[in-house]
Amino acid sequence: MKLDPATIERLKEKIAVYREFLKNWLEPSNLARLRPTLKFQTGILAGFALLASVLLGVTNCSTEGIIQQRLDEDLKKSLEEVVPAALHDNDMLQDTVNVPSAEYNIGANETTVYIAKKSGNVTAVSFKFTAPDGYSGAINMIIGIDRDGNILGVRVLSHKETPGLGDKIEVAKSDWILSFVGRSLDNLTPAQWAVKKDGGVFDQFTGATITPRKSVQAIHRGLQLFKAHQAQLINP
Repeated sequence: MKLDPATIERLKEKIAVYREFLKNWLEPSNLARLRPTLKFQTGILAGFALLASVLLGVTNCSTEGIIQQRLDEDLKKSLEEVVPAALHDNDMLQDTVNVPSAEYNIGANETTVYIAKKSGNVTAVSFKFTAPDGYSGAINMIIGIDRDGNILGVRVLSHKETPGLGDKIEVAKSDWILSFVGRSLDNLTPAQWAVKKDGGVFDQFTGATITPRKSVQAIHRGLQLFKAHQAQLINP
């Protein structure tokens, strides 16, 4: 957090006042008079509490910007994986639209959609979403969709699925997640948006059907969210 000059000056003035107060309060004669009193002992405890809170505040202010920078860098990297750089010349982190998403069961009542533009025209969108009912918990993902509703890419951001089984949803473990590229609500029927065991077109994993099943369902719901707000998103 960057402080403006006026705020810094006010802080300096307050510090000067506190320093003068402490200087007078810490005079040996004053301490000798106050030491036996309950007021003195309570003041010491309050002083330590105040000092601790100030230190925590300073630490938070000094690290808040760094933490946010790291989060932005991680998000930018994820966006680059699902929206090709050739499709935009804008900063997607700064170009966003919020849409209601409670009815789609993707982990949020409102979803931030990152807009990709080329020469001022919307070419694609991206947003994070969640399959809340994975085998071992929530599966957090990000999706890129072109302006016509075709999937450009999907990546898993985090999950707690079983290592060696459910973790095949990660692109580092298998190419399963790449099978969604080019898919849309127009080129697959609702019934096809399922794993093969359920009559759909997507592979399941041996010994781990729930993880891919719930991932497919969540991706399908993500496309439905885009479809519902498509006009708003591609003409912001």
